[in-house]
Formats: sequence, C-alpha cells, structure tokens
Amino acid sequence: MNMQKKSMIETVANFKEDFDLFPEANDKLEYIFDLGKKHTTLPDEEKNDATYVTGCASDAWLMGECKDGILLLRGEGTSEMAKGMLTLLLTIFANRPVDEVLAFDPAKLHDMGIVELLSPVRQQSLEAFLNKVYAYAKRCKEKGE
Repeated sequence: MNMQKKSMIETVANFKEDFDLFPEANDKLEYIFDLGKKHTTLPDEEKNDATYVTGCASDAWLMGECKDGILLLRGEGTSEMAKGMLTLLLTIFANRPVDEVLAFDPAKLHDMGIVELLSPVRQQSLEAFLNKVYAYAKRCKEKGE
C-alpha cells in the first residue's frame, strides 16, 4: 500500500509553516513564484471552454475527473502568479477523495496567510478556481464514481 498522504488540512498547515518563515509579503509571493517552477502544463486538447477558469486574472485551465471516488485535477496557468497558485492549490486539492474535498472549508486557505496578500483581482481568480474545483467534486459525487 502506498503511504497515506497528508490530509488537506495538514497540507494547508505545512504551507502555513513555510509561509511563516517569510516575514515580508514580497518574500511570501516570491515563494509562490518559486512553486510555479514545478508547474505542469495541459495537453492542448484539454484546454477548452469547459476547462477554462472563467474569472481568473490570467488565462488558466483546470481539468477535473473522477476515478474510484478520487478527484483528479490538472491545471495550467499562463502568468507566474497563476502557475504558482495553481501548483499550491493542486497540492492541496488534487487527487483527494471527493468527500474530503467537499468537506473541506475553503476559508481554511486563509490560515496560510497568503490569501490576504493577493490583490482583489487575484482573490477573484482564487475564487474562480475554487468554484471550478467544487463543481468537479460535486459532479463526481452525483455520478457516484
């Protein structure tokens, strides 16, 4: 059996610890940009209207599917910030049991201490991403996959 990975709450707590190491807002944002270096891309055929994150400040796509009750997510962002935030958020949300995703309170993301550093436009982008994640999760749940 593969090792049980950290829960979403634990993952958020780990990121909080990381962000707490940086006293300055700029350093925290720099850390997000660094995360973006691990950013993955989507094949072109997965970049379409259905996966496009509407309301995101820069172009971003999020692909979601279910497999045995697990929500699989992949995404791609075009700006440094989008890449970093996607990497961060996918670490928290991707490849989780659908029930865990649906039970997770997105307000917990504020615990990390970075949401408030985001400009209003970027906060809207985060909101748009979360709406898409939860829409995929609900669809999985309804299909019972």
